[in-house]
Amino acid sequence: MKLLLIGSGGREHALAWKLAQSPNVETLHCAPGNAGIAEVADIVDIAADDIIGLLALIQREAYDFVVVGPEQPLAMGLVDALNDLGVRVFGPTEAAAQLESSKAFTKAFCDRYDIPTAGYGVFTDIAAAKAHLKTMTAPYVLKADGLAAGKGVVIPETLKDAEAELEEFFSGKFGDASQTVVIEEFMRGQEASFFAISDGTTALPLIAAQDHKRAYDGDKGPNTGGMGAYSPAPIFTDAVLATVMEKIIQPTVYGMAKDGHPFKGVLFAGLMMTDEGPKLIEYNARFGDPECQVIMRRLQSDLLPLLLAAEAGTLDKVDAPAWFSEPVANVVLAAEGYPGAYKKGTVISGVEAVNERDGIVVFHAGTRRGKNCGKLKANGGRVLSVTASGETLRDAVDAAYEAVDAIKWSAKQYRTDIAYQALKQNT
Repeated sequence: MKLLLIGSGGREHALAWKLAQSPNVETLHCAPGNAGIAEVADIVDIAADDIIGLLALIQREAYDFVVVGPEQPLAMGLVDALNDLGVRVFGPTEAAAQLESSKAFTKAFCDRYDIPTAGYGVFTDIAAAKAHLKTMTAPYVLKADGLAAGKGVVIPETLKDAEAELEEFFSGKFGDASQTVVIEEFMRGQEASFFAISDGTTALPLIAAQDHKRAYDGDKGPNTGGMGAYSPAPIFTDAVLATVMEKIIQPTVYGMAKDGHPFKGVLFAGLMMTDEGPKLIEYNARFGDPECQVIMRRLQSDLLPLLLAAEAGTLDKVDAPAWFSEPVANVVLAAEGYPGAYKKGTVISGVEAVNERDGIVVFHAGTRRGKNCGKLKANGGRVLSVTASGETLRDAVDAAYEAVDAIKWSAKQYRTDIAYQALKQNT
């Protein structure tokens, strides 16, 4: 088959790495890709949000199947346009992708279908939002309604700070995404990321991972797109899996179909493990990043048949995927200053040698090759994902950090405590 993968992050490198292993993939292109993806796929220089350019490419190249990685083209209706052209594509329609592109949509959906989640209010007026804050107790959870690259959530500890954040939200901190604000009650517990694949009717469970959203050790600092992940997550037991499928995933698939927006694609449920059981924090309508990197490392089965079955509506006819039992840890290397201002163009070395180590795979995100020198250079905020497998989680984490130390990059920034919750639990 001739495939096009859309995206340029660590998630897309992991997907490209896995898809390239399929015996049924003859040709793999990626738009716009990165320096790492270029090692396993042919790169096409078209941005993931250039819908017109992508449609022209897809019609010209006559791809057999298109896989959409990031959320932006989903929210912009790329899948709808490809459906109209009769092109097979993996990913939800614009209406179904509202589960991610509008937090207010998802909260109202949860109300309709009794899906456990935090109490909330939705506001387009700052005075009403501030009045609502005064009915709550700290800490406060403020969320931009729309897409904000994983950074649209802040958790102020005081009323004064919460009111100041609201001023920034409504003044355009996240552009149009924060002109509507969702204010939620704070839920206590450990977070987990769970993934299921849906064909609009059937939901097939994948596996869980744990992400690290905050920029600094000890879950301090601002939210980021994710600074690392690991799988399996000890907190996500078989009993938790059964509860999540029964009370969150299956009602979502049923409800979206009933509402006329059947969901085909990956349901990424961000969950809080509370004393009352797992509750939905939010949905994403695609694989997570950095979770996808550890999930693809652990996936033993061919990925392509799962994606094709989801598109075709035949997930009930495929076998459940097989998984490697060895834990995998992922440490994200970001550019110094991320998620704030950071420099591009700094040189990175040692990645090729690290990739030759047993159990190590380095996935690229914000990277490019120098046009004249061919050197690897940083080209974004999150730049590399260093993944390692091991007999135990401790082994995987130690191997990942040994690999991190061997990568020479003067501007690298990373957390040193990935998987700390699970490692503490196991001691």
